[in-house]
Order: sequence, then C-alpha cells, then structure tokens
Amino acid sequence: MKRLHSIAGILLLIAPACCVTPAGAQDAVRALRVVVPFPPGGAVDTLARALSAPMSRGLGQNFVIDNRPGANTVIGSEAVARAAPDGNTLLLMATSFTVNPSAHAGLPYDSLNDFAGVSRVAYNPLIICVHPSLPVRTVRELVALARARPRQLTWGVASILGGGRIAGELFREAAGIELINVPYGGGGPATVALLGGHTSMMVGNVLECSPYLASGRVRAIAVTSLARSAAVPQVPTVAESGYAGFDATNWFGAVVRAGTPKPAVDKLSVEIGRALQLPEVNEALLRIGLTAGAMTPAEFDAFIRSEMQKNGRIVRSLKLKVE
Repeated sequence: MKRLHSIAGILLLIAPACCVTPAGAQDAVRALRVVVPFPPGGAVDTLARALSAPMSRGLGQNFVIDNRPGANTVIGSEAVARAAPDGNTLLLMATSFTVNPSAHAGLPYDSLNDFAGVSRVAYNPLIICVHPSLPVRTVRELVALARARPRQLTWGVASILGGGRIAGELFREAAGIELINVPYGGGGPATVALLGGHTSMMVGNVLECSPYLASGRVRAIAVTSLARSAAVPQVPTVAESGYAGFDATNWFGAVVRAGTPKPAVDKLSVEIGRALQLPEVNEALLRIGLTAGAMTPAEFDAFIRSEMQKNGRIVRSLKLKVE
C-alpha cells in the first residue's frame, strides 16, 4: 500500500488537470492521444503523466492519456496500429511489445511493419534477490548452489512473459544452471511470495525488493543492467560478478503507426528528448526507479529489432505461447 500511495502522490505532483484530459473528452482539439497499454497507476501510466505537461507545452496540444490494458499490451498496440498515421496517436510501450510477436499466435498487427519508432523513453534495471534462508550473498555463490541443487531452487517473476522472466532466463542461460520458474500475477504477489519463503529468489523491479533490504527480509545479489542502479548502488551488477557484458533491463518507449510523416515523428522525438532533460521529470522517474534514456527514431527502430531477436530466441527456446 505504501508504494501505491507514493505513486499516487507523484501523479498529483506531475499531472496538472490542465494538461491531462480524460480519454474521450470532447474538448480536446488537436489532442495528442497517448495510448498506455497498462492500467492506471503503474509505471508506464506514471511515465506518461510525467511527460504530459512539458510535451503539451512543446507541441501546443492537449495530452490525452488513453489506458488500454490487456493481453500483454496487445489491445493497446492494436488500437494504435488502426489509428490514423497523422502523428496524433502515440503508443507508450514496454519490453513486452518485443516479446509478443514470438509468444502470440496471430497478432492483429505486424509489430515491425505497422509501427514506426519515435524514441526510447526510459529504462530500469531488474534485481536478483533471494530469501535470507538461502546461504548465498554473491552471484558466484548463487550459481554454485544452483549447480549443487539442480531444479531445486525456485525463482518468482511478475508475469510469464514480462521483462523479469526474460532477464532471469538470460541469467540462467549465461550461468548454465537449472531453476524452476514461478510466474505470478504482478510484482506485488511475487514479492509477497519471496518474503514468505515460498520462492527461493526473485527477478523483479528494484523498487519491489529495495524496501526490504535494510531489514534483511530479502538479500540483494545483483542487478541486471550494465551499470549499477542509483536506487541500490551497493548492489553489484551481474556483469561485474563474472558475466561480462550481461545486460537485461526493462525499458519503455514510444511508437506511432507506420506511414506517419517523418517531420511529425521527428517532432515527437525531439519533444520527448526535451522533456526528459527537465529536472522535475527526471526526479519523478527516479522516484519509481526509472532512468531517462532517449533515442532518435532510427536508433529506436534498430533497438526494437534487436530486442525482438533476443527476446524471440528466449521465448522460442522456452516454447512459450499465448493463444
């Protein structure tokens, strides 16, 4: 509940009523419709609201947030794929966008050809944390224990096809260990399971584990990004723990429908970049564990293709499918 209250406080601070208009409002003239394929109050919704005021000023448009959750972001993505290619509809998406093509049979859109990249917006590292009953404090000790007890250690994640699952599978593959995965219906339930000792470890967002580190209720082993997390700077990375180059982060970005004129795409990209340079936006993101990280449209297109290849390989190796 404390985390929900803190997010609610952030929303009040960064989303003035004059800048964010409820979806479907009749007075939005030339509004920029930002489709968020997640429920209100989550990280992506909070990110959209952090961008609302500066982008509304920069573009001279109202900023309409349209939450379209469901089907691992497919519902929201389809809404943008069917929108007019005029630069007035933006999809704020996450890592799952690049997982879906390999996991869903018969998507109602082409993930590569029906969208055009605008910019990556932010990213956050994931953290590997363990229950204190597990006699390990480092990545090397965790790997040694997993090898001594093959398929005995369990690791929880927020969802079967989310960034935590992908990061955990990449780590398991790099370390050459066998673990039993336990997916939950969100980061909260996964954290509760770890706290209760129902799982041996968890791969999740930093902010899901960090409140319990000082008390010793969970123990942090490593973060999955190349650089350490500002939220838990004392925790080493997987890369510096013996697996050079290891990098698996959650990320969030913006795309529009393919065919949107290049000047419109470039303008949106520039305004996102400008907003992310503002101290108040960076502070809002840091409160929920995100780091600003803009890209040009070309860079983000290339990044999406790379992520689809990487995540597709993991999904196919696991034979994960959503019917």
